[in-house]
Amino acid sequence: MSEVLEGYVDKIVFRNAENGYTVLTLVNDDVEMTCVGTFTFISEGEFIRATGNYTAHQLYGEQFQVQSYEFMEPEDLQSMERYLGSGAIKGIGNALAARIVRKFKKDTFRIIEEEPERLAEVKGISENMAREIAKQFDDKKDMRGAMLFLQQFGITTALAVKIYKEYGAKMYQIVKENPYKLAEDISGIGFKLADEIAAKIGIGTDSDYRMKAGILYTLLQASTAGHVYLPEDVLAARTAELLGVDVRGIEHHIIDLAMDKKLMIRESEGYKQIYGASLFYLELNSAKMLCDLNIKYDLPLIEIDYRLKAVEKQFQIELDEMQRTAVIEAARNGLLVVTGGPGTGKTTTINAIIRFFEAEGMDILLAAPTGRAAKRMTETTGYEARTIHRLLEISKMSGDMDNKLIFERNEGNPLETDVIIIDEMSMVDISIMYALLRAITVGTRLILVGDVNQLPSVGPGNVLKDIINSHQFNVVKLTKIFRQATESDIIVNAHKINAGERINLDNKSKDFFLLKRDDVTVIIQVIVALVRDKMPKYVNATSFDIQVLTPMRKGELGVERLNQVLQQFLNPPSPDKKEKEFHNCIFREGDKVMQIKNNYQLTWEIKSRYGITTENGTGIFNGDTGIIKEINLFAEQVTVEFDEGRMVEYTFSQLEELELAYAITIHKSQGSEYPAVVMPLLTGPRMLLNRNLLYTAVTRAKNCVTIVGSQDVVQMMIDNESEQKRFSGLSERIRELYLK
Repeated sequence: MSEVLEGYVDKIVFRNAENGYTVLTLVNDDVEMTCVGTFTFISEGEFIRATGNYTAHQLYGEQFQVQSYEFMEPEDLQSMERYLGSGAIKGIGNALAARIVRKFKKDTFRIIEEEPERLAEVKGISENMAREIAKQFDDKKDMRGAMLFLQQFGITTALAVKIYKEYGAKMYQIVKENPYKLAEDISGIGFKLADEIAAKIGIGTDSDYRMKAGILYTLLQASTAGHVYLPEDVLAARTAELLGVDVRGIEHHIIDLAMDKKLMIRESEGYKQIYGASLFYLELNSAKMLCDLNIKYDLPLIEIDYRLKAVEKQFQIELDEMQRTAVIEAARNGLLVVTGGPGTGKTTTINAIIRFFEAEGMDILLAAPTGRAAKRMTETTGYEARTIHRLLEISKMSGDMDNKLIFERNEGNPLETDVIIIDEMSMVDISIMYALLRAITVGTRLILVGDVNQLPSVGPGNVLKDIINSHQFNVVKLTKIFRQATESDIIVNAHKINAGERINLDNKSKDFFLLKRDDVTVIIQVIVALVRDKMPKYVNATSFDIQVLTPMRKGELGVERLNQVLQQFLNPPSPDKKEKEFHNCIFREGDKVMQIKNNYQLTWEIKSRYGITTENGTGIFNGDTGIIKEINLFAEQVTVEFDEGRMVEYTFSQLEELELAYAITIHKSQGSEYPAVVMPLLTGPRMLLNRNLLYTAVTRAKNCVTIVGSQDVVQMMIDNESEQKRFSGLSERIRELYLK
């Protein structure tokens, strides 16, 4: 049977702003009780009547578990004084609160609401301050009402606060008339939540608001799959399926949205490309800036050749014809693309370009899309390389609650250098490319290096391939496999896969193996044995360094199941390890985890052995992997250590941004390199089992590739050239600019 507890909130011990989970101290007649539960909106000093049950916590003793609560007006003078002096109203401390209550007694709250000017009768309160106190008092009541109103629609506390701050009192009208506007204006509220609110309110399925919101949502979903635009017929069909309406009703809503400048329509080879306005301008402006950088330098070839020979002699570098061409083109062009597969000498070429420009006294900056790629670039060049995000000096706007890209480096504060070299360009999406180009002044050389046959970026766009396919810029393709690289079957087989040739899987290799198994249970047993027992010794690494890669998330050999199994064997339950279950996934201290979305606001620290912070920054990115070091069940926080000792604290609600990473999809492995890769291949959708995917997986391994499963599936992937079509128009936008 539930019990009732009344009192004022003396102290909020802990509060999760996202879901409202709160630990607070409630005081009644000087008796303190720790209360725990979900509170939509609450401040110290508030008076509440809480319904719930007393429980005994093994660590924290007796607590009151709150099931429901309601706010009460403080009635006695002492309670009024406590509320006003609690800090709930800024500018009123204990002494001033006592003077206000002493002056107006039980009429205090009525005076504040109805005759606020009379507060100026109290010593220490001006007329302006009186008005501000009354405004805060009203805001508190309004905010409380708004929280309770939005709670009925399943909106979290953090989102409710954002909605109220965006609209104020207009919130009620907007939610009742057009809840889809929330999805447009408020980060974190998507179409589906807005659609649920609309259904509860009774808005029709064929509402104009709903149709337009559905079109914008469909384009947004397409961008998460890598598309920058959708053909009109594809957009209409997907939207109609989403909304459950006739496809013939979609077209005029697309036109209306274009007239409102929320969509852009471009004709292309007999069909219409439909863009969200923001992505269209990212692509168009990127094309313009690329063209602006593509200037020619009139340097005599004989002079470049003379300097290059001096560099080769000084640093004992021996370049082949195409590598020499790359250095020459870098000297003579503002923009250059260098592409090639593994073992073709991209690193040697980068080093030669660096030494050439360094000998000319030029400043050089190096960057890559991920921390791991930047670290590898640093190791292979001897020069510091940073992530593109850190190069552009990502920052956090004060008071900004949204997860937006904000870079200190832009056209108003450009990168001060002569040459910029970006590696692993296949991973760069259109938004990062745009941000990078904004920070580069005309006259700075930009050299883009990458393997065009890798999978494209996780984010929207196909930047490297589109730049090459525009045929407007100098591109040097490295194709020769160097002698030392031919000793690695990983590199030899990667090139054969890319060429569609059969590879030798007789297990006579030292670094490329196929273990034929046709039973899922046996395959999983083999994977566990390889990762836990055999492979670490073979490649001189830890089990956590060995990466299991799979084409799929779902299924018997998908990421989700493999992670559950590998967790049991590599990091089993223990009384010494705290754990937290979240969305049917158990996170345990010691687990290997991966960040699965870019979060530009997460802060990290690097600490010395004595616990002193030596470096800090913001931003943890899609694909970053780390180890769970601590789970604090009381504070509801998880501490993860990422590469280079970066420590990050996640609230429990932020665990949706993490997943176990003993096994990951091949897509998520882009830009990373592992001592060994283990890959189960038995069955799966044909669209995933293609050459491009297998090539990417194989080239992630440094010392060993082991495929467990079917040789026929490996051959099928080599034969399957079909890549998932990605709709991007950067190459067209570039060509359009050159045709003007």
